[in-house]
Amino acid sequence: MGFFIQALVLMICASLTFSISGAKAEMTYAEIAQASDEAVFGAPLISDAAVARLRARGQPDVLPALALVLRYRGGNFALLEAINTLAHANTPMQGWRDLMIWWEGEENLRAHESYRSLKVKLLNRIDRNFQRFIGEEHTKNHQMDIRLSEVVWGGVSVDGIPSLDYPEMIPSSEADYLSDNDLVFGISINGDARAYPLRILGWHEMMNDIVGGVPVALAYCTLCGSAILFKTGIKGRENPLVFGSSGLLYRSNKLMFDRETDSLWNQFTGRPISGPLRETGIELQVLASTTTTWKQWKNRHPKSSVLSLNTGFDRDYDEGVVYREYFEDKDLMFPAIVGDESIARRKDFVFGIRDAGQARAWPLAAFAKTPVINDTIGSRSVLLIGDPEMRTVRAYDRAGQTFTATSLTDRVLSRGEEWIVTEDALIGPKDRRFDRIPGRLAFWFAWDGYFGNQSSIYSSHK
Repeated sequence: MGFFIQALVLMICASLTFSISGAKAEMTYAEIAQASDEAVFGAPLISDAAVARLRARGQPDVLPALALVLRYRGGNFALLEAINTLAHANTPMQGWRDLMIWWEGEENLRAHESYRSLKVKLLNRIDRNFQRFIGEEHTKNHQMDIRLSEVVWGGVSVDGIPSLDYPEMIPSSEADYLSDNDLVFGISINGDARAYPLRILGWHEMMNDIVGGVPVALAYCTLCGSAILFKTGIKGRENPLVFGSSGLLYRSNKLMFDRETDSLWNQFTGRPISGPLRETGIELQVLASTTTTWKQWKNRHPKSSVLSLNTGFDRDYDEGVVYREYFEDKDLMFPAIVGDESIARRKDFVFGIRDAGQARAWPLAAFAKTPVINDTIGSRSVLLIGDPEMRTVRAYDRAGQTFTATSLTDRVLSRGEEWIVTEDALIGPKDRRFDRIPGRLAFWFAWDGYFGNQSSIYSSHK
């Protein structure tokens, strides 16, 4: 019986909506806010009637509110029909993911102003700590560098993925929990070499430490496959910034926050996108780090220290446990536009460099054909040395010289002379030096999603 009553209500709403030959129904700000709230939080019949009123208004600025209905309440025929009517999409949308991807592509659209309060209310019910980042004073359009409508909950609370702050390190000789093929993030600064295993960082996604006297944060976004080493000492600030994971995402990328000001930061760009630091012009400096196997890292750095299992948290740090299904699946966990996949697939690893307003990516698979690639980014000539099996790429300024591989992974040749590959630079005859260029590994969809308009991609077929 309940089904027939609900169907009758929907029919009545639909008839009222379109009885005047498709005329749009005018609504005040308060009426839009109330209808959006009822659509998300109201009882089923009330929600359905509210959706019908928003559809009758005929404006797409309520689509972010309807996206919340889709995600947290599920869809029905009337809701999906309302969404497709308001969006005028070429391809009918079948669910939340479709709508969010469509909305991402419509960059000129803005959510109705009442959406801010609605989003804050919903996230507040999940975790009141979200107020620190997306309270109403932080989320007006002119106070964020991204659209609040694209900020989505990642399924955990603030610090639900706990950061490792100045963690315990042990000598490499004591790291009997690691296997030779385990992947690590290697950092070497001022002679201080350290290894942070992926199997541990996957559970924490953020590490704050001091390496070689330099305060750093290793920000690892599992969803986009990117570990980026940032220098966290900021000129003019007394203390280095310390970062945590907010539990919020933007285009399938984590939004981190600094614990001093509660500003939200884009992990992929190293820039604050809301909060007290947003308009300071700060952009975190990217430092060089290396993804490689434990065997290769300790062979190059026998005195390296390594992260201890004694992290203070109870996690299963066995190899391959964290996010196993995600890495084995070709699809994304959260919606994001996937661009051209003719050279690299969405979750193929690429190594990317941003330099002087230019950006370029090299598919990790390209290094299977040649471990040494001589290329350019803008007017700068670069050398890349990579190994796809170890997920390793190092980049250097080559100053116009051409290099070739040798039988040794830590040696390259140029003009008949041997150069040594180090973490800081290429060291040549007579102590000639070509500095290393910081870059980052990432899934192709993430790199293309953030830098696609300014980035090129290397193809070994050209």
